[in-house]
Amino acid sequence: MDMQSVVKHLHPLEVKIIRHYTRDDEMTIEKVEAELNFKPGNGNQALSWLAGKGIIAEIRRETGVFFELTDLGRAWQKQGSPEERLLELVRGQNPLQALNLPEIAQTLGLDTKEAGSAFGTLSKLGVLGMDANKRVLLTAELLKEGSSLSGKAAEYFSLVRGLLTKAAGAVNSLLPWTDLSEAEQTLMGGLAKKRGAAAAAFREIDRERVIFKFTPNPKGFPDRDALARALEVAGITGDEIGTLTPEMLSQGTWKGKTFRSYNMQVPPTRLMVGRTNPYAQFLEDVKDKLVSLGFEEFDGPLVETEFWNSDALFMPQFHAARDIHDVYHLAEPKYAAAIEEPWLSQVAAAHEKGGKTGSRGWNYTFDRTFTRRLILRSQGTVLSAKTLPHAKIPGKYFGIVRCFRYDRVDATHLSDFYQTEGIVLGEAVNLKTLLGFLEMFALEVAGAKEVKYVPGYFPFTEPSVEVHIKHPVLGWFELGGSGIFRAEVTESLGVKVPVAAWGIGIDRMALMALGLQDLRDLFSYDLEHVRLRRNTFLTE
Repeated sequence: MDMQSVVKHLHPLEVKIIRHYTRDDEMTIEKVEAELNFKPGNGNQALSWLAGKGIIAEIRRETGVFFELTDLGRAWQKQGSPEERLLELVRGQNPLQALNLPEIAQTLGLDTKEAGSAFGTLSKLGVLGMDANKRVLLTAELLKEGSSLSGKAAEYFSLVRGLLTKAAGAVNSLLPWTDLSEAEQTLMGGLAKKRGAAAAAFREIDRERVIFKFTPNPKGFPDRDALARALEVAGITGDEIGTLTPEMLSQGTWKGKTFRSYNMQVPPTRLMVGRTNPYAQFLEDVKDKLVSLGFEEFDGPLVETEFWNSDALFMPQFHAARDIHDVYHLAEPKYAAAIEEPWLSQVAAAHEKGGKTGSRGWNYTFDRTFTRRLILRSQGTVLSAKTLPHAKIPGKYFGIVRCFRYDRVDATHLSDFYQTEGIVLGEAVNLKTLLGFLEMFALEVAGAKEVKYVPGYFPFTEPSVEVHIKHPVLGWFELGGSGIFRAEVTESLGVKVPVAAWGIGIDRMALMALGLQDLRDLFSYDLEHVRLRRNTFLTE
């Protein structure tokens, strides 16, 4: 292998390791990062690259015990340990105004357990004691000696402070057990915890260390000594500049530096530009078209009452047509506090005897408790019903509404789907008006080539129409239902003019518009697939 080519393609991190260590040196990630001032993680990268080339090899693994500061330990380092703070407080107090432990805990912001533990430690060290009134005082021995600590007390405070300082400055914030003196190891046994370490100053961690050495006769690559000589001859130190920054240009710090060579044949990194999801873009386009036709948008909460979701639409509470609307209901709270009047009474009257609509109604007793039950809305028509009491006449309204129904998921059915819902109110509104809007959705929005209308049944419209389109792969399927609202719906909610209404599965329209064959592809996590669909949608 050409030596010049080999050294030319070594990463600067690899170069520094090869030049710094001899073939007899043992290397670990921690050692490399500490001695070569690598950023955290760079040692692992460089050793992995060299091992992959066979230039170094793992010779053994060792399990070591390490310690790191917890949040509590970092607080000790800044503010002092509880023992330090307790001693400082007692030293500064007037013996005649000495505090008891609960008062000390409150003054220092410690809980009673912490204050008691600190006092116990200082008491064993002969530093503090209690008088007959359980007030904390300095011991007579310490008072005789003035303000200085000596013996075991001085050693204890020195060891605690030393451990805090060592752990704060340790490589990768991990202090090895082997770096501690015998006295520090003994003390650390009482300060560190493996589990529940949040209540301790140090966390004990078992960490496996991998030890590497240079391979004597690597396959496919020169050995360490040959590489080091070649790097020396080529003048490659590992400090070469790999990225020229604006700051380097403006400050002139690049002058006199050596630059890494560039491989102009390497393909550039692909730039994944953030873009709007094609289905989200499709929904926005539908909104734009309807707004341009003079429609106003309505919206509402996902959680609705049975009243607005079904009862206001003249769907009897016992009717089989409600089965698909009776699945997702709230466990808590189960019912709404109240339903607005006079709509509750007028809708209830329409159900029972027809009210003032001229209908005979459904001839049953309307359940005013059941009507308050909270559910996830199962159809967008709920918002059409809620819009009627305050709608302008003439007026046009629409919404793109997320709905929830129990359904078997397949290419054309989802349990969580969108509908585009709309109503048109006016004296001149009739079935021909409705069919014109349905044709617009099928041809201009969905992009269908073939459309047909099929008579349908819905408890809240008469006449009722289903619109079907033909997919090139899936064949004919229903886009949605529509019709002219029955008087039992409109007059119960204060409207006395004809109202054309529709609820169309906009997810299904997107199948045609985006060239898909399965509704589940609208929510794909495959970014390449999503980008392809977006580009197809935009170009068409």
